[in-house]
Amino acid sequence: MVQDKSLGRKLFHILNYTVLLLTSLLCVLPFVNLLAVSFSSSAAVSAGEVVFWPIGFNTKAYEFALEGGEFFRSMWVSVQRVILGTLVNLVLIVLTAYPLSKTKDKVMGRGLYMSFFVFTMLFNGGLIPTYLIVVKTGLINSIWSLILPGALPVFSMIILMNFLRGLPEEIEESATIDGAGPMQILLKIILPLLKPALATVGLFSIVGHWNSWFDGIIYMNDTANYPLQSYLQTLLLSFEQIMQRSSNDYNQMLAMMNVRTGRAAQMFLGAIPILLIYPFLQKYFTTGLVLGSVKG
Repeated sequence: MVQDKSLGRKLFHILNYTVLLLTSLLCVLPFVNLLAVSFSSSAAVSAGEVVFWPIGFNTKAYEFALEGGEFFRSMWVSVQRVILGTLVNLVLIVLTAYPLSKTKDKVMGRGLYMSFFVFTMLFNGGLIPTYLIVVKTGLINSIWSLILPGALPVFSMIILMNFLRGLPEEIEESATIDGAGPMQILLKIILPLLKPALATVGLFSIVGHWNSWFDGIIYMNDTANYPLQSYLQTLLLSFEQIMQRSSNDYNQMLAMMNVRTGRAAQMFLGAIPILLIYPFLQKYFTTGLVLGSVKG
C-alpha cells in the first residue's frame, strides 16, 4: 500500500501526536505531583514549592501510613474482596452471557430476561432496601456483603454477550456433531476464545472492587473489617486527629509531614496494586479476539 506523504497527512500526524502527548501528560503529571508531595517536607508543601520533584526529601509520611498494622490489615481485606469478587463476577457473567447470546428460538424468553437485566442497569431499589436485604440475609460485617450485592455486573455481561454473538456458529455446530454437550462446548471451546474479553471485564471488576469504599463503610460495623479504600476514606477525613493520637511526638511529626503529605502517601500506596496489575492485562485490549477459529 502506498503511504500518503502529503503535507496535509504530515500535519495530521503532528497534530495527532501532540494531542495524544498532551492528554498523556494530563493523566500522568497529577500522579507525579502526588508522589512528589508524599516525599516532601511539610514546610515545602505548605509553601507551595513542590511541583514534580520532592523538596526536603523524607519518608515520614510512608512510615506513619504503615505503622500500627491497620493499613496492611485493610489491604488484606481488599485483596480478599478483589479475588473473591472478581471470581464470582466472571462466573456469573459467563453463565449469564452465554445463553443470552443465543437467538430467541434457542432460548425461550430471552427478550424477557434481557429486559429484566437492562432494567436493573437503569433503576435500583435504593440504599435503604439494599441495606435491609444485607442485614436480613446475615451478610452484615462480612466480606460477602461487599461482593454479593453486585455479583453480576450487567454492563460487563452485555459486553461479553455481544462478543459471544460475534463468534462463528460453525464452532459450536462442529462440536455438537462430534457429540459435545453445552457444558463441554462452553468449558473446552468457548472459554479459551473468551480470554481477551474475560481479561477486559475482569479488569473492570478488579478496579471496581478495589476502588469501592462506600459499601465498606455502611456494611462493616467493625473498622477492622474495612477494605483499604474505606480505611483510607476515614483516614483522609480525620488525618490530623489520627496524627495527634499517634505514639510519635506530634511536633516532630509536623516538622517532617502534614495532612497533605500524609494523604498523598496513603493515596499513592492505595494505587500501587492496580498500577502493577494493569500492564499485564492491557495487552488483551489490543489482541485479536478470534484468529483463524474457522477455516475453509
